[in-house]
Amino acid sequence: MPIIARALLSAALLVLGLGAGPAPAAGKIRVVATTTDLKALTEAVGGKLVDVDALARGNQNPHDLEVRPSLMVKVRRADLLIVNGLELDQWAEVVVQGANNPNVIPGARGRVEASSGVPLLEVPQTRVDRSMGDVHPVGNPHYTADPGTVGVVTANILAGLARVAPEQRGIFERNREEFLARLDRALAGWSAEMAPFKGARIVVDHNMWPYFLARFGLVQAGSIEERPGIPPTPAHLTRLIASMKADKVRLILTVPWGDQKLAARIAQETGARVVVAASAVGAVKGAEGYLETIDYNVKSIAQAMK
Repeated sequence: MPIIARALLSAALLVLGLGAGPAPAAGKIRVVATTTDLKALTEAVGGKLVDVDALARGNQNPHDLEVRPSLMVKVRRADLLIVNGLELDQWAEVVVQGANNPNVIPGARGRVEASSGVPLLEVPQTRVDRSMGDVHPVGNPHYTADPGTVGVVTANILAGLARVAPEQRGIFERNREEFLARLDRALAGWSAEMAPFKGARIVVDHNMWPYFLARFGLVQAGSIEERPGIPPTPAHLTRLIASMKADKVRLILTVPWGDQKLAARIAQETGARVVVAASAVGAVKGAEGYLETIDYNVKSIAQAMK
């Protein structure tokens, strides 16, 4: 039996009562987000009125989440589903199919497309095919790495919460305003901390940082992946190391689920430092909230660049 078919069958049994799980506190809105970033931002807007689960863990590769029946059960019980979109979490549609919850299908009142209205980067201008690797045909999906997108994202979340609990809109609006005020103060500090490194060239192991780099004026000088999602060839690594030496690249930015041994070997050959960045909330110790995650990345990069 195919994996997805087995998952759907198992989910059906769980939904019938073999794995209902604990209920949230009385009166709370049940929210499921596909990523931990969206979970944290939903908690910031919803406050005490929401009970939020994330389908992906912060230290996972969000592109390749294994669809399990337990995820379908969470979505089956949800009042609201918040998706990252832009093909980062395509697996969510399999989860929704197995959950059999009409309130969270695309276009339903309980569905939030968090990327709606976000100015996108790396939107392909030509036809995309699989030979190019895991190129996203509608733009790079890692927009929450840039705190500058949070105003739009939290507005989308607020609208979704208000659809399912319109009587609480005022509370959601106040929560969002307070959070954005905190974010603005933090962003001023982060920008000042990163200002000395504006224009610095760095190498990444996975193409998830264009929004973050653009926000703080850093330049991606290369990638360990020759093409998105495809392991590098020896020839590519030889070229990358040569270019890093020529350009005096001082930093390799990696994700927790990347090949740390390979990054360390490249760093040893080039003299660069490796920073294992928080690719999402909860990806590393010290990145337990959204503001803490951005702060962790800024401080880690600034320290490595000194």
